[in-house]
Amino acid sequence: MKIAAIQRPLSTERIQRCSQCDLLLSLPVLHNKQSAYCPRCRAKIASGHDWSLIRLSAMAVTMLLLMPFAFSEPLISIRLLGTWIDASLLTGIWQISRQGDPLTAGMVFFCTIGAPAVLIFSILYLKIGRRIGLNLRPVLLILERLKEWAMLDIYLVGIAIACIKIKEFAVITAGVGLIAYLLLTLLTLLTLIHLNVEQLWERFYPQRQVDRSATTLEICLPCHHTCCPDERGRCPRCHTSLHHRRLHSLQKTWAALIAAMVLLLPANLLPISVVYVNGMRVEDTIFSGVVALASAGHVPIALVVFIASVLVPLTKIIVLVTLLLSIHLKTQHSLRTRIRLLRVITWIGRWSMLDLFVIALMMSLINRDQLIAFTMGPAAFYFGSAVILTILAVEWLDSRLIWDAHATGNAEYTD
Repeated sequence: MKIAAIQRPLSTERIQRCSQCDLLLSLPVLHNKQSAYCPRCRAKIASGHDWSLIRLSAMAVTMLLLMPFAFSEPLISIRLLGTWIDASLLTGIWQISRQGDPLTAGMVFFCTIGAPAVLIFSILYLKIGRRIGLNLRPVLLILERLKEWAMLDIYLVGIAIACIKIKEFAVITAGVGLIAYLLLTLLTLLTLIHLNVEQLWERFYPQRQVDRSATTLEICLPCHHTCCPDERGRCPRCHTSLHHRRLHSLQKTWAALIAAMVLLLPANLLPISVVYVNGMRVEDTIFSGVVALASAGHVPIALVVFIASVLVPLTKIIVLVTLLLSIHLKTQHSLRTRIRLLRVITWIGRWSMLDLFVIALMMSLINRDQLIAFTMGPAAFYFGSAVILTILAVEWLDSRLIWDAHATGNAEYTD
């Protein structure tokens, strides 16, 4: 059952500010399968659903055991020119680095191996650190930010697209590592869905109830705790500096957004992949690759690539520019619509990495310096950098600035 946060005093109330619109709320005690939503912006404030640390640790251990097989064993195998070639996740990353682009290889590595590994070791650290009295705050802060960076599910879609591209000139079979990768992806998604970081904060660092009448109540964005700053101006729970609004939010968002816009020009104009077939060089930009897929009869796949690699980055830029200008102009209309748009681009932004994952897998399959060879084009680095910068731009934008035009709480706000 989903319940909305209410604003009248309760005997079991918990004072909480909404992290997206800064409304001060009184929350009841939530039971399992109950969630509390902000009545003004409809943001999810809290959830009563919680997996025990024992269950999370069991999931982490299982994922840790699966990782060597999922990352190093072949995901798919192809028969090309009479030779069987295996493709693994690590092989693709190594091929990109070997080609002379370690930064792009680092992007793929972090999103497919680094972030899931951090998730696993963070959960295990909590389990062990709780017993021996270690400082758990840094790990809890990391867990708050991991959800959008672990992209195993997107890489899985990339495997399907790579298979469709290759099947025209090679025989494809599933590799022994594919089952391990599927299980690892499923367990990672389940862990991220059921990981309630707020409950972990309450379990490890419980705080006394704050007085609603306090004039200095602020929400700490890193740990989502509503409190008064301590004598050093920090959040008493996570010990990060407490500010009324995120420092330099607009400046950092504009900087990341403008840099992403500049990088998207060479990302779309330069070739993102180069294929050598019988000595002939065939270059594909992002858009020409979409057209080639559609021309070959793979319209649904071409549509997926077009949405992820062309439409999503463009939409994120348009929405971010609109939101930033509305903040500067102190626009009071369509507040809920704007906050919904921000949530949408936060969710879809990570899918833009799809094209980069397809390239990494293709390089491990047919980058063999034979009659057919596949190499990464110069656009790949610009595209990957632009995607990461747009993700950071969304993360750095303090959504409460959108509602500051409605700060008095008396004027009507519209959809």
